[in-house]
Amino acid sequence: MASKRQEQVAALIKRNFSIVLTNEGLYIYGDALVSVTDVKMSPDLRLAKIYVSIFNTDDKDAVFDLILQHTATLKYELVKRIRKHVRRIPDIRIYRDDLLDEMYNIDDMLNNLD
Repeated sequence: MASKRQEQVAALIKRNFSIVLTNEGLYIYGDALVSVTDVKMSPDLRLAKIYVSIFNTDDKDAVFDLILQHTATLKYELVKRIRKHVRRIPDIRIYRDDLLDEMYNIDDMLNNLD
């Protein structure tokens, strides 16, 4: 179970990384919609695992690869936003969250059983 401080820092990173993706994303991956679904912090607050969902594109793998290629730029923009709120700047790892896609696929399969 996450501590209160872990949850606070995770919420701070989620809120600010969403803004970074909105501001910088147009230059990186075009019109695809990328949403931060979850952030999990390590107990020592040195690692942030950021989970993103990708919408409005046919090639989600290419968009995710572009995000991974620009992780340093995205982290730099995130650091500018949160540096006065945290003691240590955490490393970030970005993961793709396909839960919504899987949910829609299962829903389609269930609807096609008729």
